[in-house]
Amino acid sequence: MAKTYSRYVCQVCGKVSSRPFGRCPGCDSWDSMVEEIVEAENGKSARATRGLTGSSRVHSLTEIEGQEEERLPLPIEEFSRVLGGGIVPGSVVLIGGDPGIGKSTLTLQMAMQLAGKHTVLYVSGEESERQIKMRADRLAEKDKNGSPKLPARLLLVTETNLGQIFKHIEDTKPALVIIDSIQTMTLPEMESAAGSISQVRESAARLRELAKSSGVTVFLIGHVTKEGTIAGPRVLEHIVDTVLYLEGEHFQSYRLLRSVKNRFGATSEVGVFEMQEKGMVEVRNPSEVFLAERMINAPGSAIAVTMEGTRPLLVEIQGLTTPTNFGNPRRTANGIDFNRLLILAAVLTRRLGINLGNQDVITNVVSGLRIEEPAADLAVATAIASSYRDTPVRADTVLIGEVGLSGELRMVGQTQIRLREAAKLGFKRAVVPKRLRKSEPWPEGIEVVEARSLREALRAALLEEVPDKTARGKTSGSQIE
Repeated sequence: MAKTYSRYVCQVCGKVSSRPFGRCPGCDSWDSMVEEIVEAENGKSARATRGLTGSSRVHSLTEIEGQEEERLPLPIEEFSRVLGGGIVPGSVVLIGGDPGIGKSTLTLQMAMQLAGKHTVLYVSGEESERQIKMRADRLAEKDKNGSPKLPARLLLVTETNLGQIFKHIEDTKPALVIIDSIQTMTLPEMESAAGSISQVRESAARLRELAKSSGVTVFLIGHVTKEGTIAGPRVLEHIVDTVLYLEGEHFQSYRLLRSVKNRFGATSEVGVFEMQEKGMVEVRNPSEVFLAERMINAPGSAIAVTMEGTRPLLVEIQGLTTPTNFGNPRRTANGIDFNRLLILAAVLTRRLGINLGNQDVITNVVSGLRIEEPAADLAVATAIASSYRDTPVRADTVLIGEVGLSGELRMVGQTQIRLREAAKLGFKRAVVPKRLRKSEPWPEGIEVVEARSLREALRAALLEEVPDKTARGKTSGSQIE
């Protein structure tokens, strides 16, 4: 009879220990060490050392052919952009995201489009074949009689046993395999429960070996909880070739497909989708969509140009200041880093004399987008100052730049690309940091105002008076003392 022994595995970082810890020594997370029962034979682990093909041979680098791999074209352009231009045969792609965010819908749409030319095997461990068929009927195009046009080369199977799945792959010989989801897959020789760190990681490793040895592309769908306590994409990122995250709020229709790792393309690329009744619809011009409901000449509204991978996006940043009724004023940051908001509020108070010590300061990035780069500092600071002075920002102006602790403005990367995108959408002015070294000229079609400090930028960005005096009942100057 095979012997078993216990070990403890961190569900966040995957660190293995022979004894339990309340706090993981690898990632310092609390209560993440979970006990697992591992079967051993003859004193050795049951998991034998395996290779991709079972044999290997050493080659000289000059002997290896380096031609570029031909990709499978993907009709969904936003998806193709994030992948780097299409699907690479033999690659392993992981799509993570919160439950219900639309991962299964997006991958099923992709499978239905590819199944017109290639055989696609959709493996579901959570839904029945009938449920998937109902979703496919909703997503598919309709013929003249109103019946859905479904591809015959899209194959469905409901299975969680990975050994049986490998037999189906051998019989059908698909070009693409979709596993929905990796947390439901199990290996018969392992006694741990489905979804455990060992089952998930070992199942992903077996699927990777299949992809590399046979050229079959594998898409894995993984769930992530806010607590990060289950075995999800965080423990699989080193196994797969590409890691994509589908982000968005459940109460909003927009979804962002973000690339955080890609061996075959640029990282930090993003694709924008809108969840509709007929599935995920591409948003070809997200900047125009994000600014569609913007209220012109409203105090506390500024336009920032942020880079998401290689794509410039124009987003509206809103700021609101209001006198506090409590001793400690609140700072609320929605869509930007909270510590960055504290820095900008301190700079406005100390360097420009805008007293925010008795003001609640709230910032919001419209449409649920989250901005990480400091290029939006100037827009955030301008929105806060605009709300405090009750003076609107010029409607045709975008703001680009990083704010330093001394109140100076610093240049950010890819300014030319940002300005061209702003001019394309009809903006006439841009406030940017002053260039100390002359390089290529500014793009045509947009007036560029260079400012050395935040004080100069606010003078250039804010209107001198509120246009609609009757509606607001007063006039506020934009002079920054």
